[in-house]
Amino acid sequence: MSDESFDWHDFLRRWQEEWVPDADEAADTGEDAEASRTAVPLGAPGARESAVVAAEERLGRRLPPSYRRFLTVSDGWQVDQTAGIYRLGGAADIGWFQDPYDMTALYEEGLGDDPRPEEVLLAGMWQRALRLETDSDMSHALLDPGDRDEDGEWALYVYKGWSGEYPDRYPSFRAYMEAMYRSFHADRAAVPGFANATTRTQDARVREARLLALRGRYERARSLLEEATAFGRPHSAVLLNQIRHLLDPRNPRDYGTVVADPQYLPDLLPVLAMAPARGEWRLGGDDHWLGMTVARGVARETAGTVLGALRDGTHHYAPPGPWGRAVAEARQAALEGRTDLAWRVLRDSLALWEAPGPLLIAPVGLLADPLLGPLVTRERGREILATPRSGATGPAPEPVPDLDPPGLAWLTEPAANRQPHDGFRCVWVQGADPARLPELIGEEGAALSAPTDPRTAARRAPRPHEREGVELWEDRAVVAVGRTDRGWAFAFDGEGPHLSGLFASPAAAASSAGRAVVVWCDPRRAFPGGGPAAFHLSVAEHGGELYAFTVRGDEIRRSGAIPEALDPARLFPPRDTGADARPGSGPDTAAGADADGEQDRTRRALEALYTELGLSLPRFALTEGRLRTFTTRSWTRAPGAGEGFAYGCISVGRLPH
Repeated sequence: MSDESFDWHDFLRRWQEEWVPDADEAADTGEDAEASRTAVPLGAPGARESAVVAAEERLGRRLPPSYRRFLTVSDGWQVDQTAGIYRLGGAADIGWFQDPYDMTALYEEGLGDDPRPEEVLLAGMWQRALRLETDSDMSHALLDPGDRDEDGEWALYVYKGWSGEYPDRYPSFRAYMEAMYRSFHADRAAVPGFANATTRTQDARVREARLLALRGRYERARSLLEEATAFGRPHSAVLLNQIRHLLDPRNPRDYGTVVADPQYLPDLLPVLAMAPARGEWRLGGDDHWLGMTVARGVARETAGTVLGALRDGTHHYAPPGPWGRAVAEARQAALEGRTDLAWRVLRDSLALWEAPGPLLIAPVGLLADPLLGPLVTRERGREILATPRSGATGPAPEPVPDLDPPGLAWLTEPAANRQPHDGFRCVWVQGADPARLPELIGEEGAALSAPTDPRTAARRAPRPHEREGVELWEDRAVVAVGRTDRGWAFAFDGEGPHLSGLFASPAAAASSAGRAVVVWCDPRRAFPGGGPAAFHLSVAEHGGELYAFTVRGDEIRRSGAIPEALDPARLFPPRDTGADARPGSGPDTAAGADADGEQDRTRRALEALYTELGLSLPRFALTEGRLRTFTTRSWTRAPGAGEGFAYGCISVGRLPH
């Protein structure tokens, strides 16, 4: 709506008719809302055109359109903003601000070498702005003629001198007044008897937004709820924050006192506990968070139990009914690393989700589940919101593409928490239950852990010198366990050390349950400061090795009848990595070329393993999800007479002859 068509008479009349004291004032005076509506005149008779022109001549500038029209309807206004602007003056009261506090120097000092245009505008605003307020709490309403739009409107800044914050910017005087009208409503929403045409309209829009959200029309619902929340309408923020949370799943949202309602507590309390469980709650720590939660009506013991379960990864989102059964099925798939399958199970069952009460419009409790929550990306959050649910009908959205690429080649590409020069090693066992892997290749007493971040678990695992009965030469790995989409159980270590000459493949031990494959990729030595990169493959069946090869640089060692598709001579052809391979190249350039060439060779080998054997690994589960882990037996054998071994970065041991 243009300002020319905006009805200032109707807008200000409605504001005056709806005005009541805020909650504190009403309590002090004992007045009810209806009796106090006309107790305070907010405005004044409109200024004559001649008075507005006189003010413009005094100021030397024509006033912006929306402010000029306002003055002709009401020559001033009681904004009554809490801890801010109380009253705006009329045409005879306004004057240039003239920067009495030398704010220009302060803001210019912070501009830096390459300031944004809006920063430059703000720094210059203080000396050219027009001051409007006549009563305030150390605050100023400033119209800036230097910050104007194509309609001639000046931006209005509200500077609260006590806050230490940047001024609030509104694109025009009209935008500021509309915001203050909404703020007036929000401040009085809890006043008994505060009801009028505006509150009834907004409450009807909240009800409409809820139905739209359940039908999958979340964008329209969000728009209605944003306006209703600005007016402070009951429950609008709770509904809106569910939409916002699913649109940005990693950004926590607040659900107020609704979290204590028994209908919603199983969904909302774990979501509320996500931030402190991740260690993101700094102010006062757990005690402060627990105190705030108790103040909302949640029992301290209940809050503490949920926080503990979130922190140790044992919390389960467990809704009832058909949706709950789908969640359990999806959790089992995610537990094995098949996160795309888990998501497809959830997506296909979203229509079965039933709201436990009118204030829940989406399964936000899913976000707090340690296994399933990470699966909800922003794109999938939008898919949830766009899917009709809880008995509502509407068109289903286009499915979001799967996240995991096929095969193994992704291991040579940058990914979340992983770089292409990171080494890895992995054991695959065809057709085996992942729960059997500790029995096949685990250290004595090994058992699967609770789901955890596999890379964190590997980094925190005790080293040989920290474990009683473990030799320094031993290389026991903390591996993440799962199942591929083609039925291979896997045990993956993304934190493995360099491939040692004492390496002893676990393929034979693993193959008692079926065909087993071991791959150890050590590309890190191809980078500056390292030796030759290394790559190992071994395949075994029924306890015996079928074939194997190890490549170090251009040296190849092989055994058994290697299939042509996996021939290391074809996969790892000799490289030309000398410094004179390209004219003008130096050592750094040559090292970079060496790394790029090694990456190409590794990719070729990994693609062949996928094509020939059907090997794959789930990228999302290994880089962003949670998997069960266990500790393997040593991947190296005991050194023989005269053989050396390296421990850590610099310590070297050698057994006597």
